[in-house]
Amino acid sequence: MSAPLPEQTSYLLGLVGAGIGASLTPAMQEREGRESGLLLSYRIIDAEKTGLRAEDLPEVLAWARRLGFDGLNVTHPFKQAVVPLLDDLSDDAADLGAVNTVVFRDGKALGRNTDWSGYGRAFRQALPDAVEDRVVLVGAGGAGVAVGYGLLEQGAEHVAVLDADRDRADACAVRLAKRFGDDRVSAVEDLERALADAQGLVNATPIGMLGHPGTAVPGRLVHDGLWVSDVVYFPLETELVRLARSRGCRVVPGGGMAVHQAVGAFEYFTGRVPDADRMSRHFAQLTSGEPTTAEQSA
Repeated sequence: MSAPLPEQTSYLLGLVGAGIGASLTPAMQEREGRESGLLLSYRIIDAEKTGLRAEDLPEVLAWARRLGFDGLNVTHPFKQAVVPLLDDLSDDAADLGAVNTVVFRDGKALGRNTDWSGYGRAFRQALPDAVEDRVVLVGAGGAGVAVGYGLLEQGAEHVAVLDADRDRADACAVRLAKRFGDDRVSAVEDLERALADAQGLVNATPIGMLGHPGTAVPGRLVHDGLWVSDVVYFPLETELVRLARSRGCRVVPGGGMAVHQAVGAFEYFTGRVPDADRMSRHFAQLTSGEPTTAEQSA
């Protein structure tokens, strides 16, 4: 991907998805832009408010380019639908069949994916000694495929994929096996048996987020011999995370993935390496309810 012109200091970005009104991405990106000496504006295009459908994506991309957008983040339910509309895909986005970052550059729309790398960065930061562990991944949707890719890319010995929809688990395992080999990934149906052969557990389902209470894993299966990770970050302390902490498990909450996928997207959009620690601190402020610097000076 060609770098932006060195003199470019202003960027217009957006997020396309459904039910994204509470997203923290605009605040994180705009704040990091200011801290990096850039004028960065970030807009939300919420399908629930605009009536946007997958078949409208070609028009959305066309108008974003006409209006001078430098790029778009893309989230549920459009990460797969946007793929065939793009001029170029990174190898990882092609492997995943999903894009969460679209960069407009040199007259082309470039598709990238920072979900898997964002998860991997957050994981290595929290549990650097566990990157080669055997893992059970619950949830085989878009988030699950990205997490599985991140785990395997960083060295997981094996990832066992379980989903309420067996066909979806099979499809996830097949996609990951094409990149990493049949011996490192499998679809499973018996969670208890799979956990008996694993050191880690990841929830990549929506269960645990606001409006979807509960856990995707029976509490009796969570024990201190497992590390536990959750991709949900609304709330940061899901029922699964809270249960795992109470059982003495090492925990990787969902906030790290949220921050680091934004870190990767910022670099794609601007060609500049953001301060990941600074973005993490800002995310912590946003989720704690503490006033940010901008709010304090308002």
